[in-house]
Amino acid sequence: MSGLRIWGRLTSINVKKVVWTAQELGLDFQRTEAGGVHGIVKTPEYLRLNANALVPVIDDDGYVLWESNVIVRYLCAKHSMGQMYPTDLQQRFDAERWMDWQQTTVNPASRPGFWQLIRTPADQRNAKAIADSNVAVELLMTTLDAHLAERRFMLGEHFSMADIPLGCEVHRWFGLPQLREQRPHLERWFAELRDRPTSRGVLDMALS
Repeated sequence: MSGLRIWGRLTSINVKKVVWTAQELGLDFQRTEAGGVHGIVKTPEYLRLNANALVPVIDDDGYVLWESNVIVRYLCAKHSMGQMYPTDLQQRFDAERWMDWQQTTVNPASRPGFWQLIRTPADQRNAKAIADSNVAVELLMTTLDAHLAERRFMLGEHFSMADIPLGCEVHRWFGLPQLREQRPHLERWFAELRDRPTSRGVLDMALS
């Protein structure tokens, strides 16, 4: 089958990044539910696409790629060079830096709280894990809020690939049933992302 194919369930933050990117770029794509209750990821056919048995995976006219932030970069470089994918070297690596920060720093800090509050029955939750996660993420959100106090989007006045992974991360953070500090710059930025027609079906989803 020609064109762009995406494997992964939309309950996955990493799949959300890729689907939002494809929608932002106006791409025609076919998505196959995979992972979690949908299975598929342990089948021989899927393992040939990604031996890690994780989602998402894309097949772009025969080119197979996995790792969500890398897929975001690839699609933006292919379809939005100089816009969502910066051509200026320093701007490009500024975007790369924030994308890596989402994946290596914010996500590991937020994941325990998400799993406990959303995917663990109430009578089995670990209150300390939730509290520790909350403290760690609050500090990181302070950093993000301060960054956004001086710019409309992550790189300045223009939406870029850097906004997508962090937008998905903040969507998950804001969806957790717990108290959070008010951060006006972060909230303004996220509201603008959520209002983008291309983020529908991603940033307007309830967590599960």
